[in-house]
This record gives sequence, C-alpha cells and structure tokens, in this order.
Amino acid sequence: MASEADDQTNNLNPLDHLVPTSEGFISRWIYVVTAVSFIVITLTGFIPDSLLKLTAVEAGERAPFPPLLHLHALLMGSFLMLLVAQTTLVASGRRDLHRRLGLAAFVLAPALVVVGFLLVPTMYYMAWHTAQSAPPELQQNLRQGLLRRENNVLTQLRIGVLFPVFLFIGLRARKTDSGLHKRMMLLATAAALPPAIDRIVWLPSTFPSSPLGTDLYVLLAVAPMFIWDVLRTRAVHKAYLIWVAGGLITAVPVYTIWGSDWWHAIVPHILGV
Repeated sequence: MASEADDQTNNLNPLDHLVPTSEGFISRWIYVVTAVSFIVITLTGFIPDSLLKLTAVEAGERAPFPPLLHLHALLMGSFLMLLVAQTTLVASGRRDLHRRLGLAAFVLAPALVVVGFLLVPTMYYMAWHTAQSAPPELQQNLRQGLLRRENNVLTQLRIGVLFPVFLFIGLRARKTDSGLHKRMMLLATAAALPPAIDRIVWLPSTFPSSPLGTDLYVLLAVAPMFIWDVLRTRAVHKAYLIWVAGGLITAVPVYTIWGSDWWHAIVPHILGV
C-alpha cells in the first residue's frame, strides 16, 4: 500500500504547508486513520450486540453461537488488524516488511469469503428453527425477526460479491499500481462494514425497511480518505470509480427486491430450510 507518484503534483497546492515531508505526512497517514476507523466501527457495532446475545444464551433464550461464527469473527478481526499493520508499515517507511506481511492476505481473504458464505445459511437456519419451535406467544416477534434476517441476506450476498471482487483488483495491482492497490484494499473492507453499522442502534437509520441509510454511512466512512485524495491530486482516483460502480450495480437488485413478498417466499428455498 505504498504512496506513489500518482499522489504527487508538480503544481502548487494551498494544502502543501500542512505536510512536513515531500511524500506528505497526511497523504500517508490518512490510510492508517481510515483502517483504524474501520476497527472502531466494527467494535462499536458488534461488542454491545454480542454482549446482549451472550446474555440471552446464558438465560436460555437463544441457541449458543455456532463455531462458524467464532471463526468468522476471528478471521475478520485478523484481516482488520492486518489492514492497520499494512497501512502503518507503509506510512512509516517499512515497505519491505509490508510486502512480506501482505502474503497473509492471500490466506485470510479467501478463508473469510468462504466462511462468510457458509455462515449465511447457518445463521438463517438457527433463526428459522428458533421461530418454528418457540412458544406461540413468542412466535410473532420471532417471525418478524426472521423477515428482517431475510432482507439482511441480501446485504450479506452483496458483500459476498463486492468484497472478493474488490480484493482481487487490489491484490492483483500490488506490483503494478500501488495507488490502486492501497485504495482497493481499504475500499473492499469498507464494503464489508454494513453488518457492523446496522448493529449501532443509536445511529439514525433506514434499516430494516431499506439499506439506504447503511450505504450512506459506508460512504461517510471513506469520505475523509476520498476528500483528502481529491484535495491533494485534484482528481478522483479510478479506485473510487470502480468502487462506486460496483456498489451501484449490486444496489439495483438489492433495492428492487428488498422486502418483497417474492424474496421472502424464495429465501427459505434458497437456503434449504
């Protein structure tokens, strides 16, 4: 995730006095700040939610977490820490170690994608089974929760497409286009933030009636990096164009069938319950 010539400009820039080195202090560390912010978002969403669910498990109100969920959490946490480490290594000039450590992404990323796809039917089956076996007085609420989960499957499938595609583009460019590489690695991770954002209950949100609010928060999460890039280079890097194009293309089917009777009818058949 090295800083590169495409981030530099020979023209005078009114922001140049803010950066104490020729490479640009902010231009290097903005990527570290962005990676750290992704961890903050993830922890803010998942820690309170997980504690509530653990309390429910201890009270016998829900089934224990499946091992696959623990594995997914471990892989995602490792990937986020790797992202912070990689951006920090480049910002501090340790590109040799950055290249060696980056090989871990070729193991973590495929494992994360595979486990993520396996987790979708696993979690849905747990919710479906709980709704079917619950006492009559609880079934209505649980079925409403199941409907929300069925809509959420669309978000998970969207992530399952965008995350590996963006990662592939980023990893493929690591030797030929460092500017595309570093941005796509961060933007791929941003595409996986919706599950955490949806769990931050104090945020104003359109979820579960629509994924629009969540998409806007994802844009907000990458806004500092994007704004600084535009200010420094006076251009929109192609990584953002690829990212937005992927988001818009996948948004069409998601927004079209979100909450539809057809989707709710077909999800149980797709997931095999």
